[in-house]
Amino acid sequence: MKTNYPAQPGAGCAGKLSFILTFCPEFRKGLDAASKKSYAGKKANTRKRRDKMEQKKALALHDLSAVGRAGLTQAMSALTAMGHQCIPLPTAVYSSHAGIPGFVTQDLTDWLSGALGQYEALGLRFDAVLSGFLSAPAQVECVRRAAVCKQPDGILLVDPVMGDNGKLYKICTPELVDSLRQLCHMADYITPNVTEAAVLLDLPADTTPESMTEAEDWVHRLCERYETRTVLTGLGDETTVFTLCGQDDTVQTVTNPRIGAYYPGTGDLFAAVLTGSLLRGDLLRDAASCAANFVCECIRATAQMDSQPQWGVILEPQLWRLYDEGNFTGNRTVL
Repeated sequence: MKTNYPAQPGAGCAGKLSFILTFCPEFRKGLDAASKKSYAGKKANTRKRRDKMEQKKALALHDLSAVGRAGLTQAMSALTAMGHQCIPLPTAVYSSHAGIPGFVTQDLTDWLSGALGQYEALGLRFDAVLSGFLSAPAQVECVRRAAVCKQPDGILLVDPVMGDNGKLYKICTPELVDSLRQLCHMADYITPNVTEAAVLLDLPADTTPESMTEAEDWVHRLCERYETRTVLTGLGDETTVFTLCGQDDTVQTVTNPRIGAYYPGTGDLFAAVLTGSLLRGDLLRDAASCAANFVCECIRATAQMDSQPQWGVILEPQLWRLYDEGNFTGNRTVL
């Protein structure tokens, strides 16, 4: 039997839809439910995208060297290239890094303490605190204050800058060494080179591991003594550079080809990229691989240019590589 429905209002799709919504209430209920579900799904997806896009904030306490590519200039460049906000807190300003003769410097301990006081009053919170070159126990105390300002799931990465090539820096007094040891106990990650690792283990500064087995033992001892994760740098032979990562009673190795050139500030760059990679959620070994591979590529590119080592690695043309999260992860040789 043919049902005599009223004439459909309007013409085309709009008219038909109006007719169906008017005389088919069950269809309308289903459409409303589907619409609400779709809207809820879009809101959830929007929240997920917003969460993924949320920018991480890293507070970096380090020296600022105007010339020579070291300290904060490395940290700001790398962390920014990786998509994070770097909040730089200079512990001192240098006309150049200390390896260039004739530099002038200004200590900023009092200013540093005042800046942290403002951040504490504002209730600022950071996803990471990166500690680099510190020149006095009072600056170590500033890092301890900064660590209180990190998010509950934030990280404190301490690069215990004390020396290199078997010698301590002149500024590194016994009091500063003791303060840095205490700071390492607070850290979630520490990144000593071989010289600094020896000092942290109460060994003479010129002590070096005689084998990879002994180097791994050093990492285990550092992890156990300071109750932290350890990335040991500065190891290698004539052809290969090794980076050892210690975590949860496990030591993993990252290998890179030795380029055969030395540049100041590469340790600062390594710590900054490591921090940025950890903020992306990378596992420790992958983060160390990302940092080591990037530093290796910067050294390789700089060695091919007409630039004296004292000016540091020419990282600026290489920063694009840090935008790609997967470009330098994994234990593979950089091409």
